[in-house]
Amino acid sequence: MAALPSLRPADRLLDAATRLFALHGIRAVGIDQIIAAAGVAKSSLYQAFGSKEALVVAYLERQDTADRAAYRAAVTGVHAGTERVLTSFDLAIAGAGRRSYRGCLYLNAATEFPEAGHPVAEAVEAHRAWVRARWSEALGDRDPERDSLVERIQVLYDGGIAGVKCARSTAPIVLARAMAAELLDADAPQKAPR
Repeated sequence: MAALPSLRPADRLLDAATRLFALHGIRAVGIDQIIAAAGVAKSSLYQAFGSKEALVVAYLERQDTADRAAYRAAVTGVHAGTERVLTSFDLAIAGAGRRSYRGCLYLNAATEFPEAGHPVAEAVEAHRAWVRARWSEALGDRDPERDSLVERIQVLYDGGIAGVKCARSTAPIVLARAMAAELLDADAPQKAPR
């Protein structure tokens, strides 16, 4: 699919990189491949981003912005608490098929760039920290164990998303959602009997 000529070169590069990274992985895609798919001159990549690494960070940041907007829209009208946390799972379930069961682009990027302090790893962690902060905010001030609960939910979420890639099915993230719901229900303060 050719890029639309009306888009700025930077946007065309990001669109091409998004498609190619999703299909082949980040490190497997070369600059020349991105430039050819975007239909721009090599100088456009360096003028807009400076390097492939900066393009990868821009790709992750653009997706992060889209994911934040999708989450905000999805939780509109949803009361804080368990349902807001589970909305993240619902979004992952809905997106799995659209992404051809290729898993989480953030986990995929973290696998390809595992070095602590690397700009790509930092972009991944910024997204993950934002997700955990939304979960923590949704759960409110339960008790000092909240951070542990959020960490356990993160493990379930990550495992479900990784499972989607391996199973080429939403079944793992659906199961992870059910397990998270059970965990959240078990952790919820018990109501006093009337």
